[in-house]
Amino acid sequence: MPSIDPAASRACRVRVRGVHKAYRMGARDVHALRGVDLDIEGPGFHAIMGPSGSGKSTLLHLLAGLDAADQGEIEVGGASLAGLSEHELTLHRRRRSGVVFQGFNLLPTLNALENVTLPATLDGRAHLDVAPRAEALLRELGLGDRMDHRPDALSGGEQQRVAIARALLQEPPVLLADEPTGNLDSQTSDRLWRLLADVAGQRNMLVLMVTHEPQAAAHCSQVHVLQDGRVAGSLSVDAMDPSQLAVRVADTLRASR
Repeated sequence: MPSIDPAASRACRVRVRGVHKAYRMGARDVHALRGVDLDIEGPGFHAIMGPSGSGKSTLLHLLAGLDAADQGEIEVGGASLAGLSEHELTLHRRRRSGVVFQGFNLLPTLNALENVTLPATLDGRAHLDVAPRAEALLRELGLGDRMDHRPDALSGGEQQRVAIARALLQEPPVLLADEPTGNLDSQTSDRLWRLLADVAGQRNMLVLMVTHEPQAAAHCSQVHVLQDGRVAGSLSVDAMDPSQLAVRVADTLRASR
């Protein structure tokens, strides 16, 4: 059975080599990824962008171990995902690659604090042992007075901050975010993008976000552009505003055709 090297697991690294993924749709195969190569090394805030159907969410799901590639190699946080069992992939997500989704994915019967501590308690750690760190994270994210509230008593932005705290609880080297502000208004979205940038910088983590919004990607240090299931190019943001970034992404897409 494949094992995960504990020393390597702290690496802030994503490595993708020759990754293909197809889905069966009726009588035909739809190729979501067609030989993706991608290397991201070291802490920072990165975005994956591309038009609808370019394969960006498929790639993130493969990086999170939520689906398996048909072909190719994937390494996240120093661990190769090839051949890992479902149980090992679950442990990988709990310990080495926090995941934040557009839909928050909080349990409605648990309060904010309990939702944050859940991955650690499922990992066999006592709630009382991890609660102080969870409380500290919630206070740091501005939710110190909302810890005993259930999701239905929280705003969308508050729920997403709870989800981010949950993803950070076990200090993974890599944080993956799939359209994390898709259900939020523009003002709340901007606060969340700034928060993710701070997480990458202050916690020495690699944060990799899938987005279709130049406003989101403008907060990142680098943008990796997908088109037709392949990486069309990577851009250094260099303090570009969203409109400038949108033009550069469009130019990259045109040049790759």
